[in-house]
Amino acid sequence: MMALADLLRASDDPLAAKKAHFPGKAKNVIFLFMEGAPSQMDLFDPKPALKQWHGKPLPASETKDLKLAFIKPTASVLASPRTFKPSGQCGMELSDLLPNLSSCADDLCLIRSMRSDAFNHHPGQLLLFSGHMQGGRPTLGAWVAYGMGSESKNLPAFVVLTSGVGTSGGSDNFSSGFLPSTYGGTVFRGSGDPILYLSNPEGVSQTSQRARLDALRDLNQQHQDATGDLEIASRIHSYELAFRMQMAAPELLDFSKESPQTLEDYGVKKDQTRAYGTNCLLARRMVERGVRFVMLMHASWDHHSEINKGLVRQCGVTDQPVAALLKDLKQRGLLDTTLVIWAGEFGRTPMSEIRRPEEADNAGRDHHPEGYSLWMAGGGVKGGQVIGKTDDLALRITEDPIHVHDLQATILRLLGFDHTRLTYRHMGRDFRLTDVSGEVVKSVLA
Repeated sequence: MMALADLLRASDDPLAAKKAHFPGKAKNVIFLFMEGAPSQMDLFDPKPALKQWHGKPLPASETKDLKLAFIKPTASVLASPRTFKPSGQCGMELSDLLPNLSSCADDLCLIRSMRSDAFNHHPGQLLLFSGHMQGGRPTLGAWVAYGMGSESKNLPAFVVLTSGVGTSGGSDNFSSGFLPSTYGGTVFRGSGDPILYLSNPEGVSQTSQRARLDALRDLNQQHQDATGDLEIASRIHSYELAFRMQMAAPELLDFSKESPQTLEDYGVKKDQTRAYGTNCLLARRMVERGVRFVMLMHASWDHHSEINKGLVRQCGVTDQPVAALLKDLKQRGLLDTTLVIWAGEFGRTPMSEIRRPEEADNAGRDHHPEGYSLWMAGGGVKGGQVIGKTDDLALRITEDPIHVHDLQATILRLLGFDHTRLTYRHMGRDFRLTDVSGEVVKSVLA
């Protein structure tokens, strides 16, 4: 009878693990979102031809159709000062700002031909995560939680970790939209209570809290039976999950059983890398505990000014922890089933943006939605390859253009979903993440 009762409770759980459309190699996702749009020609897509144009405007024939947010087509070219060298057995060329990631080159699938329809941050982030440039739709993590459920009983299916300074899309990047709120992202903190107000107030025991939750559940259940409102079921589930998290979350943040070498590898003990290293280590620990989708939002990549200094600073923060995460997942046998994605919302122009001309080395880059770069690893991805090409001036895609909807379709395919069939009926029609377009990029698949 006890076992039957447990099974019945599990059947009421909206986050109970579900089968995908077909066997997918990826079971979990870690999305390393570099908010603000990192510069592709300084990190992933070397363009030595820009040096001959440095300080000069490009021909009007090359710039006449560009979508630019702040600069004019006549802006002078800014050649990258970075050096690139082949890495790994595959010979992938990566920037000198990414020495640690370069040691993982054979596990990376680097895409240099991404396309977005947006050239401003908030619409670009909405498009990347919800498939649409208007708010109110479910985001990638919410769709994955809706489609797959969770393997964790004591932690949310979709967790968000934040670092850096500044934000644009904010909670729109992890919203459940019109899906039940159970599927939305839950923001964790790296110290103290993982979630604000998770701990009981002084004088409230676990027994008394349990009794109060039982009474609330009965009242909410009566209301749901009378109204059929799915949000009431989400509320019941949230209360119950929060109760279980009070025991699980503190253990999640306890690194005492991690080896000193692991903490050093992630940079947890260094001031520069502590915050992001902690988040990367937490992401690995969450995947181990069955969290389905972990999103690391790191702001500070919006380099309209001082891009050389800014990239040195942000790569110094993220490069070591990201490489440690990939190596740690691989060493533990988790990379085969964990899809890791590193991406911003779009890329940067080869032309410079000068906001404070009186200052030296002040140049930055404007937004550019065409031909930016991102990488994927693990979870059924074919590593050690570069997909797509851009022209010598980093203005246009010349080979294998990949739209944001194609990326979303491919991510869902790696998880075992046909993106055209993962739908939710809302306001009289079936919605999906990729909406009305998107093709799986088969060359990404192992």
